[in-house]
Amino acid sequence: MKKITNLFGIIFVAVGILGFIPGITSDGYLLGIFEVNALHNIIHLATGIIALMVAGSHSKSKAFFKIFGVVYGLVTVVGFLHGHSVFGLIGVNVADNLLHLVITVVALVLGFGGSKHSSSMPMSGNQMQM
Repeated sequence: MKKITNLFGIIFVAVGILGFIPGITSDGYLLGIFEVNALHNIIHLATGIIALMVAGSHSKSKAFFKIFGVVYGLVTVVGFLHGHSVFGLIGVNVADNLLHLVITVVALVLGFGGSKHSSSMPMSGNQMQM
């Protein structure tokens, strides 16, 4: 979990920084695809920094992904419903919404998925019964 949380944090910090670099972001589009603005970039930076801060703890990483997954899920739904803006604060487009959906699913799986002590052993017939 530590490596995944660190990687997640590094990616989000990088995306936040790249969003401020002219040439990589032009006319409000990161890489010409994803709609961003200053607040959107700051949110990416903050999210990445928080991920890096909690990466050393399995339980904090799980909690981060649970909270982040739920919040991003809400952002995704609002983005799809309102099209070009999330609460009038951050601009989004279809590419953003689809990426947010993928990130939401990944975060929720990481946050709510198996435990630290889960076994890779197959379940016996008795364990599979509900």
